[in-house]
Amino acid sequence: MLVDDHAVVRMGFRLLLESDPQVQVCAEADSGEAALRLYPDVVPDVLVMDVSMPGMGGIEAVSRLVAKNPAVRILVLSAHEDTVHPKRLLKAGALGYLSKRTAGEELLKALHQVAEGRNYIDPVLAQQLAVQQFSGEQNPVEVLSEREFEVFMQLARGQSVNKIAETLFLSPRTVGTHLYNIKQKLGADNAAEIALIAMRNGLLTP
Repeated sequence: MLVDDHAVVRMGFRLLLESDPQVQVCAEADSGEAALRLYPDVVPDVLVMDVSMPGMGGIEAVSRLVAKNPAVRILVLSAHEDTVHPKRLLKAGALGYLSKRTAGEELLKALHQVAEGRNYIDPVLAQQLAVQQFSGEQNPVEVLSEREFEVFMQLARGQSVNKIAETLFLSPRTVGTHLYNIKQKLGADNAAEIALIAMRNGLLTP
């Protein structure tokens, strides 16, 4: 099952995936919300999902899919090449994380590995993660909790407190509390500074 908000991207990945005779795309969705609704009807062997989509986005969708369907096997295919997203997504329950820049053969290799229930991380990102672990380096936003990071990313994309509350099924007051904590932890005064922090750390894709 393919989950990406761009129809042309889904078409390209469908053609690539189905070049392997063992692979068939049984369903497509254009958002995390749509994936949650559709998944129980098709129960695919692997769900290939983008991260940056309108609405709840990939991390929240992964968390909810895993909570409702513990056996789900998710391969994240993302334009993000930072180390924060793969850490968060693997912690949320995804089995694999691959950059969209990766060659087609690597995607098929990752797909088969995730289908077998094994983890797969983009080789370049895996190396970066290993270097960070040994050097003790940390991205500033890693101090945020899982929920704070979700709110942070929504704010960085220009969403209002009320819109974030609606998307994440939270009260505006709860989102306001998360916003206060985010500002305190990152030393940001407003939404513009939050967006700048996200950009500087490679968390926003064009």
